[in-house]
Amino acid sequence: MLRGVAVLVMIEAHVIDSWTRVADRANPVFGYSLILGGFGAPLFLFLAGVAIPMSAASKSRRFGNDQAGAHAVVRRGFEIFLLAFLFRLQAFVLGWSSPWTLLRVDILNVMGPTIMATAWLWGRFRTSRARAFAFAAACAAIAFATPAVRAAGFLSALPDVLEAYLRPTAHFSNFVVFPWSAFVPAGAVLGILIQGARSQPVELRLNIRLIAAGAAVALLSLGLSYLPPVVGPSYFWTSSPSFFFFRTGIMCATVGVVYLWEQRPWRRAGWHPLESLGRHSLFIYWIHVEMVYGVVSTPLHQSLTLTGAWIGLGLFTAFMVGCAALKDWWPNNVRRPGRRQPATLEMSNNFS
Repeated sequence: MLRGVAVLVMIEAHVIDSWTRVADRANPVFGYSLILGGFGAPLFLFLAGVAIPMSAASKSRRFGNDQAGAHAVVRRGFEIFLLAFLFRLQAFVLGWSSPWTLLRVDILNVMGPTIMATAWLWGRFRTSRARAFAFAAACAAIAFATPAVRAAGFLSALPDVLEAYLRPTAHFSNFVVFPWSAFVPAGAVLGILIQGARSQPVELRLNIRLIAAGAAVALLSLGLSYLPPVVGPSYFWTSSPSFFFFRTGIMCATVGVVYLWEQRPWRRAGWHPLESLGRHSLFIYWIHVEMVYGVVSTPLHQSLTLTGAWIGLGLFTAFMVGCAALKDWWPNNVRRPGRRQPATLEMSNNFS
């Protein structure tokens, strides 16, 4: 369900950014809309991290070897990295954009290598405690190094296409390793904790603690942001470690809230739109970006009032839910001659 929430936030961020006219962008509501939308990408990265220790442990049991399990997840991270370039190639062909856009760094460019690195780190340690400490150390190192990396003069000597992976550069960067990649090992710490919850009472206690601890971390980080920085000059909304841990705390608390919501006694079994969006998040990501920013919606680009953009968001979200529902329905209801249909539909992607 939480992955479905991330999909909704992602769609909101892109639609409001692409379709709102310039005159309405000074409206405070537009700013709040962007702040809300800013949680979509961190949540995807965070949830990708949560899945890593679970997937690696599952594959390790199947192959009988931790290294083989880690290698399987590393390979999946590499596939996601390759998908980033395939996605850019599609945008280039459909939009007739400049060739340099093929090398732009987006979320999949960061997610893939970070999954690889985190899975490799999982394979280097043997106990859950050691792995959790290693993930936490990697997360903190990336977050606290971000201000220094942003200010490092020697990085200017790198080609733009390489520098763009480390810090924002003109035209090439939407996402960068510092600090975006830190959300993956942060999620992996939570994945270790969830793995250790072997019963429902333990799960319940863990998620209640997540709500309390996440809220505390978010509030503490927000308070510390008003103090002089200890790791070099930074800007709160981009490079500040305080903002990183503020978002991480909120996401941890959200995991606990969603868990409690899923345990509600009046919950009905059956198809749920958020779960469907979550199952097909990579598919929705793949098609919606071109629809929102590409030639299909050119007349809407920066042409709607803020109210109109939100109305458009509602209609477009309903369309995306319909696409996800169709993807759920199709394999089990459209029979092909000579081909047996699967009894159930598996999740399309563990990390998207």
